[in-house]
Amino acid sequence: MSAEQEPTSCSPSLVQAMRAAAAAAPALRRGLVGTIVLAFLGTTGQVVVPIAIQQLVDGQALAGGPADTGGVVAAGGIALAALAMAIVLNRIALRRMVTAAAHGLSELRIAAFRRIHHLSSLQVQAERRGVLVARVTSDVEVITQFLEWGGVGMLVGAAQILMVVMVMAIYDPVLAGLVVVAGTVYGLMLVVFQRTLRRGYDRVRVLVGDSLGAMSEAISGLPTIRAYGAEELTAAKVDRALDRQYRAEVRTQSLGAGLFSTAELFAAAVTAGVVAFGVTGPTEITAGQLIAFLFLVTLFIEPVQLLVEVLNEAQTASAGLRRVLEVIESPDELPDAGDAGRDPPAGPLAVTFRDVGFRYPTGADVLTDLTLHLDAGRRYAIVGETGSGKSTIVKLLTRLLDPTRGDILLSGAALRQVPFRTLRRRVGFVPQDGFLWDASLRENVRYGRPEATDDEVDAALGELGLASWIARLPRGIDTAVGERGGRLSAGERQLVALARASLAGPDLLVLDEATSAVDPALEVALRRAIERLTGGRTSVTVAHRLSTAEAADEVLVIDAGRLVQRGPHATLVQTDGVYARLHADWAAGTSR
Repeated sequence: MSAEQEPTSCSPSLVQAMRAAAAAAPALRRGLVGTIVLAFLGTTGQVVVPIAIQQLVDGQALAGGPADTGGVVAAGGIALAALAMAIVLNRIALRRMVTAAAHGLSELRIAAFRRIHHLSSLQVQAERRGVLVARVTSDVEVITQFLEWGGVGMLVGAAQILMVVMVMAIYDPVLAGLVVVAGTVYGLMLVVFQRTLRRGYDRVRVLVGDSLGAMSEAISGLPTIRAYGAEELTAAKVDRALDRQYRAEVRTQSLGAGLFSTAELFAAAVTAGVVAFGVTGPTEITAGQLIAFLFLVTLFIEPVQLLVEVLNEAQTASAGLRRVLEVIESPDELPDAGDAGRDPPAGPLAVTFRDVGFRYPTGADVLTDLTLHLDAGRRYAIVGETGSGKSTIVKLLTRLLDPTRGDILLSGAALRQVPFRTLRRRVGFVPQDGFLWDASLRENVRYGRPEATDDEVDAALGELGLASWIARLPRGIDTAVGERGGRLSAGERQLVALARASLAGPDLLVLDEATSAVDPALEVALRRAIERLTGGRTSVTVAHRLSTAEAADEVLVIDAGRLVQRGPHATLVQTDGVYARLHADWAAGTSR
């Protein structure tokens, strides 16, 4: 569900959501039967107390003779022992439930996080980053809070209700039926209220994601916000998101509070009904039995009141759980061929686009019947105006997206059939703004091949001629780059990204113009690094600066999603067409 979507009335219930969650996280149901048995045995100990009281009242206090001190002590001892047993068993059940919940929710969080990393670019772009973060943080947190308290209470309460009703039926089936009917009617009322609460809490969880998304944007975009003096505008946007969340929470919590107050009315009504029917009803019942029955009614009402009390938490957890499951159960738009796939032949990769078309869900065709072949071991540059489809070609070639129609081949192997473990090893991608982690420069380079040794990392940097640049850094290769590489310039971040790709040693290298936004002092170093990196392997570069195209073996000109020209720079620039016009405009711009 995207941040803008509203929850629907057909959302799955908590029970259905928990079943789906247990399938995704088996630890949630591990040992559940044993926990239920322990909770049931613990309840058995609690119902011994009303039975002992009934025996003492009818057999001792109202028997008409002197009290049997030994019998009283024995009955009290049995009741005390039963209570002690109930406390121990319920504590064990609680610990088992909490442990299973902790393990299961950890599995659920990991499954959701890993699933996010398998989503296609379109699926990720459909959600704000703050919303995706909320799925594996705050949404899982509310589930944890519920299961570690309310979930255990509901489990123990269900066992308690079942045991109490069984003992009630032994004492007086008619009175037991009265209590069960009253509980059923009240339960049906809760179901109706629960549907309303479910919609309310679904709405709250959506707005929590919106708030996190707004705050995430406000923090990550802080330099731009300050540069344009947009602090008040941004603060107002965050305030509106938080205000919508606050109002939704107040409305839903108010409804839950009103529902909670009905539990007291239910308890009073059932107690009064039992007393009235027990005294005036057709069934004969002793004073001790009536007192015991009233104790049983209390034990019956306690879990019902707890159910009402935790209903709010249950709905919050249910809403959060459904949102987590939406990620885990999202359709696999980029299925991995895995072991059934086919690896391309060793060596530099050839590329074939065969009648490839692509369309984004909300737009017209971006690529139309694109057919081309790229020989292995050559350098290609893709040029075209903004919106011509260059970036889409890159996403298709690296399989961040799949074509709407047509096929892409790597040295004869269908790209869809190449396992991801092979694809990510043999096809390298250097985006226009390479992402860096908050770690040392060495560790960021090592992401290209995590098992690489320090010597291999040093060699990758040396092969690209970056030793002198490294030497100028405060701590050399162990310099911390900061969050998202913020301590380095844009050009320096690109040098690290190129070194990372060099360490990976791909057979096909895809670059989204690594020199498009760097200062002249680093542009020379970048160009030399790219020249060394692309030597001996197939490379495809999206060229925003046409000086990059000049250095390519062949230029591919894309216009409105079609290949309109291809050939060496020297030939195309002398030919009347799109490339000559683009080059002339670029040359005029650089000369001004």
